[in-house]
Amino acid sequence: MHAFVYVLRCRDGSLYCGWTNELERRVHTHQAGKGGRYTRSRLPVELAWSRPMPSRGDAMREEARIKRLPRVEKLRLVSPE
Repeated sequence: MHAFVYVLRCRDGSLYCGWTNELERRVHTHQAGKGGRYTRSRLPVELAWSRPMPSRGDAMREEARIKRLPRVEKLRLVSPE
């Protein structure tokens, strides 16, 4: 079973990190204002970055790691190279 860790870019320029088993469905849920309290007030959102992970546990650990990064590191992660 695959899972994904993802980063959304919100209308105000902030970044939101999460994980899911169904990436497209989860992004659509966020875009509809039903994904989470944080993104609900910062619509629209767009998918800035995602990575498949081998398991749910790996995705959760990677989400936690990304959330601990300083903003400049998160911006580096989502910027195209």
